[in-house]
Amino acid sequence: MTDSRDSMADHLHEARPGADGSAETALTGEAGRAVAAGPIGRAGRAGRGVASGWRPDAVDVVAVGRTGRAAVAADEESRHVLLSRARDELWQAVDARDEPTAAQAVFDLLDSGLAAEDVLLEVIAPVQHRVGVEWAAGRITVAQEHAATAVHDRIIAAMAHRPGPRSREPGATGMSVTVACVEGEWHALPARILAETLRLRGHTVDFLGAQVPTPHLIAHLHRTAPDVVALSSSLPTRLPTAHAAITAVQATGVPVLAGGAAFAPDGRYARRLGADAWAAEAREAAEVLGRGLSRPHVDAARPAVEDLPHLIDQEYTMVSRGKRQLVKNTLAGLERRLPAMRSYGEAERERTAEDVAHIVDFLAAALYIDDVRLFTGFLDWTGDILEARGVSARVLLPGLDLLQVDLKDFPRALDLLGQGAAVLHGRDPFPTISGTGAGA
Repeated sequence: MTDSRDSMADHLHEARPGADGSAETALTGEAGRAVAAGPIGRAGRAGRGVASGWRPDAVDVVAVGRTGRAAVAADEESRHVLLSRARDELWQAVDARDEPTAAQAVFDLLDSGLAAEDVLLEVIAPVQHRVGVEWAAGRITVAQEHAATAVHDRIIAAMAHRPGPRSREPGATGMSVTVACVEGEWHALPARILAETLRLRGHTVDFLGAQVPTPHLIAHLHRTAPDVVALSSSLPTRLPTAHAAITAVQATGVPVLAGGAAFAPDGRYARRLGADAWAAEAREAAEVLGRGLSRPHVDAARPAVEDLPHLIDQEYTMVSRGKRQLVKNTLAGLERRLPAMRSYGEAERERTAEDVAHIVDFLAAALYIDDVRLFTGFLDWTGDILEARGVSARVLLPGLDLLQVDLKDFPRALDLLGQGAAVLHGRDPFPTISGTGAGA
């Protein structure tokens, strides 16, 4: 879809929302937002309470309150410096693919007395987020991103077997929770971080990992009968599959807690798909479980159109089932429009076909959920990735034009494609992208 020998995939290679670090947020939420609300926060609130009291020795109390606040502020600053230094050390280690040093940095934090939950959510998760940002900016490769993720995964697994304090003993007052990624979702690190956080909070967790086919998940639930299933998905293209999983799980009488970038930052897609609850990050998920979830009726199975009545127009079905032909037709049209494509080798053609397939996948997902933001957001994000590599986002336009020709009888699809093209036309050519950009 470019006018050079490089296909768009040479610049994107697995560029999908979720692969940039947001993909690695799922139920743990965006790593950059992870903020502690532990003993330091409680101490701060206690300090303010003491200072506000009025008693005969008010002057002394105020002085004590000020001293207490100063101590708390010092502790918070010290803690901030400690966490910042730890994140830098861990980043340098994973960037160098130095797993022993990365592991030692984490274990030193644990040995110093920092809670395992804080290490997970305020050190490892933010560094994983940075891995995604560095990839999006073109400063590390896909292989390097995968290597860093693997290092984090092994460190978290090792942390799980280290003795340490928990909020309460497993199973004492907690719930039994099955944590799984929806079928087709391979980004498992966010779900793993959630699982470990819930274990630390005293819940009994059954972590099933990435890419769990719905029939196998349901068979597993019949054997294990958990209190809750936590479903994680990072890619919006998995929303139709997530919907099927949600309704199938609920039909067994088990409530579903959904989370991950696929469900949108505010969880609107989780609600639209009928999930029993949604959480933006691991601590919020633990709070949701603490409040409890009602079990759905075992007859909760329902057709998709009950949640999404717009599906009756069959546009999603026709686009998703016709994906192969749409990709084939679009490639043929691109060859006519872009003569340089005629000299592409087999690998370049395959990558360009993958690029077109991604566009069709996100178009289908937007048709399924009936939200233009899903599609335009994908195109805008893809434009950021392209421009960070010095390629104009407008290379996407010919493909959208050709899809409009093929889908001329599908009004919702035409509207999505038209709004997507408008977003691309409205972008400044080669803007400076905060946090990314070729020159950043």
